[in-house]
Amino acid sequence: MAPALTDSLPTAAHQLNSQVPIDIFPDGLKTTGQHPPLYDHIQPFDTFPKEISGPTVWKAEDYRETPEKWVHVFTEEQIEELSNAADAFLAAKIPLTGISKSNFPLPKLASYLQELKKEIIDGRGFILFKGFQVQKWGNHKSAVAYMGLGTYLGYFVSQNSRGHVLGHVKDLGEDSTQIDKVRIYRTNARQFFHADDSDIVGLLCIARALEGGESDIVSSHHVYNTLQKERPDVLRTLTEPIWYFDRKGETSKGQEEYIRTSVFYLERGENGRVYSKWDPYYVRSLTRFSDAGIIPPLSPAQQEAIQVLEATCNRLALHMILEVGDIQFLANSHILHARTAYRDYAPPAPRRHLMRLWLATPESEGGWKLPFWDSNEKKRGGIQVDDQAPVAPLDAE
Repeated sequence: MAPALTDSLPTAAHQLNSQVPIDIFPDGLKTTGQHPPLYDHIQPFDTFPKEISGPTVWKAEDYRETPEKWVHVFTEEQIEELSNAADAFLAAKIPLTGISKSNFPLPKLASYLQELKKEIIDGRGFILFKGFQVQKWGNHKSAVAYMGLGTYLGYFVSQNSRGHVLGHVKDLGEDSTQIDKVRIYRTNARQFFHADDSDIVGLLCIARALEGGESDIVSSHHVYNTLQKERPDVLRTLTEPIWYFDRKGETSKGQEEYIRTSVFYLERGENGRVYSKWDPYYVRSLTRFSDAGIIPPLSPAQQEAIQVLEATCNRLALHMILEVGDIQFLANSHILHARTAYRDYAPPAPRRHLMRLWLATPESEGGWKLPFWDSNEKKRGGIQVDDQAPVAPLDAE
């Protein structure tokens, strides 16, 4: 069997005999961070499916008029269970970075969340919860209940070089045009369709904007099928490992400032599913290296692929608005998401604020068989710089 089709993964050289410092990572688990793919596991376009079928392929019209299929309103009993678990966790004075299923028991919700996890990873890939009591609970208790809920879907991983395992999507006044330095979630600019560097992303709405900041999601498998029919040349370009992604300075010692990768991959093994990994901001921000001749500039075919992919996502997207107390969970493997630009209320009104979780689901717990060395690691993906400890701030910083 060809190496690209094998199921097994090598152990990365820098992981051999490595020890995670317990004084920094109390649970003994460290976010593995961003890495290049294993290039011998990248398949040529001709081996990709001509059409994807199954529950991961959905159209906006399948759900636009039937929110009951993808919206879950928390019951009073579920809210009470979350509230009691959060109160007990706070009373135990455990650091928020130490939250886990073992110290956040949800005996009644657990079975539902286990089924939901399967639906997110292997099914339609998204859900919208309503009725989370953020205004009653305040930010601290809300963060505890939210992270506790998240532990039933995956392991939280670091989202930036500062080790934030509880992220905050909020306009901090940073310059969104400085895309080689600035993470767009810290601005009020439009976010184009993309996937975050985790298996599942969660967004809890704490405060809404005056206008804008609305959410769009799309099945990347529906996008894939559409491109196969309409623009197979574009799809071929997206499967080639010719794309460079910026690290934006969030690198450990000795790592390169960019990663050469593909946009669409196949899972390892037989009948591998199509996995997408994309963010145009991280591709367009590399002119400092391409202008210097260090990496190739984007070709005309790549420039066109970026435009066609975004236009196709926009055409096929499901639109939703997150109200205060709503939680959106999405699979990054086969969902791309975007948000519109927004404008905040004038002070002293609170700015638009979403609490964000990046959750990892390793292969051993149902995760996809990704062509990366860390596919079997519990906290695969995310962003980890050297031994930066995990932190869980209660607001943006």
